Amino acid sequence: MAVVDKIAPPSAGSSAKLRRDIGLVGLLWASVGSIIGSGWLFGAKNAVVVAGPAAVISWGIGAVAIVLLALVHAELGGLFPVSGGTARYPHYAFGGLAGMSFGWFSWLQAATVAPIEVEAMIGYSKSVAPGLQNDNGTLTLFGFVTAVVLMAVFVAVNFLGVRLLAHTNSVATWWKVAVPLAVIFILALTNFHGSNFTSHGFMPFGVKGVLGAISTSGIIFSLLGFEQAIQLSGESRNPRRDIPRAVIGSVIIGTLIYTLLQVVYIGALPGSSFVKGWADLAYQGIEGPFAGLATVIGLGWLALILRLDAVVSPGGTGLIYTTSTSRISYGLSRNGYAPKIFERTDARGVPWFGLLMSFVTGVICFLPFPSWQQLVSFISSASVLMYAGAPLALGVFRDRLPDRERPYRLPAAGFVSPAAFVVAGLIIYWAGWDTLWRLGVAIILGYGLLGSYAAYAIAKNLPDAPRMNWKAAQWLPVYLVGLGVISYLGGFGDSAQNVIPLWWDMAIVTVFSLAVYYWARAVALPADEIEANIGHIEVVDEGGH
Repeated sequence: MAVVDKIAPPSAGSSAKLRRDIGLVGLLWASVGSIIGSGWLFGAKNAVVVAGPAAVISWGIGAVAIVLLALVHAELGGLFPVSGGTARYPHYAFGGLAGMSFGWFSWLQAATVAPIEVEAMIGYSKSVAPGLQNDNGTLTLFGFVTAVVLMAVFVAVNFLGVRLLAHTNSVATWWKVAVPLAVIFILALTNFHGSNFTSHGFMPFGVKGVLGAISTSGIIFSLLGFEQAIQLSGESRNPRRDIPRAVIGSVIIGTLIYTLLQVVYIGALPGSSFVKGWADLAYQGIEGPFAGLATVIGLGWLALILRLDAVVSPGGTGLIYTTSTSRISYGLSRNGYAPKIFERTDARGVPWFGLLMSFVTGVICFLPFPSWQQLVSFISSASVLMYAGAPLALGVFRDRLPDRERPYRLPAAGFVSPAAFVVAGLIIYWAGWDTLWRLGVAIILGYGLLGSYAAYAIAKNLPDAPRMNWKAAQWLPVYLVGLGVISYLGGFGDSAQNVIPLWWDMAIVTVFSLAVYYWARAVALPADEIEANIGHIEVVDEGGH
């Protein structure tokens, strides 16, 4: 049996039904394609500048954190294989206010990734197509038109249907996996110096550098993306079997590739590039750390391939996140936080209005406002906030719905679930105060947009008007404000006050997160109200349409 969205029969000229066309490979490659984007081209250099050779440890810690979150999502994805699942689990467990909040976190993260990847593609192309960017990194008129065209391509491919999307992304992902593997193999055999790992010290910036690199240098940003299989689970042929495999498998693949890339990058660097220390890492090269490195060590042909990959990898990630944005807005609409037009699908089962809105969002991100581009990058580095709702929801479902069938049952969930929530809090904290206050501004904006529609739906007594369930979400404002206060008083970020010493700050975050975790479980909705929230789905035969 499969759990799918209960969607009204299609009306003339329009359908509100998502088609179940994606198999295991399509789901796996959707997540792998999101994990391997522009992050692999930048992450290795950024991490070594912040942490030195100990960046290898940073990738390991980041991988453990993401695996914990992925395991939680694997059970939830099999339990409730619905499109936009990441935005909907907190809604089921805690009601309207929590659902609206985490839905906004999820949409915000997904909506900003596609334009970021487009900007990365344009940035990599400067050497072959000059005139795309100004000196301060903003787009020229020519660059803006190019960015809009690229976003339009993402949307056009999505309009052709999820089956073509899965096939297109699958082809792109094979390329995206093959190129980093080739780089690992070539650099390891042709230009690897083990002594680089001890030059200027293995951990020159201490523990703070290792931990700071996890959130600020692109490590977490690079490893995120496993949830794309979950966002598409409403269109999976066999979600109960395939969702857990796709989620866990994608994290394993991404972690191995990124860690090996970090190792060979450090080992292949010429000694002259870090003669002044790792913080001043520099070498004569062309845009892109790996492309520049390949040029310096005499592998010009590899640099050409890397520049091509710098278009394919970000392009594939932008493509799948355009899909994800429309599916999340679809889920928000089904929960009553956004107008019903976001649920309308065309003859191919594509949520057309959500795709158009993702295109509009991308165009807004391309406007020449450096502060906006800076805000987008900070939001992306702290996007793990949206994952924090999943461990809470899992704990609640284990308490309130113990007998519901689970195709994948997470072992030791009583430990893994709170540990994953603590890890999410630490990752957010390590991002630093300079990130979190900007993220807070974005959260307030979301409450204004979604909250106003929810208030309108409630006032008009619309059929799908959400119930805010303030009591069940009483912990949420305390959690958000509390993390902000700890961050402000802590030592991560240039504007932080350094009042709380290192280690004590992480102990406080841990204790605070555990307190919120068990508080949230205690005040969550009772089983009958959770079942009512899940009333939008029904049990049908496996593979049913």
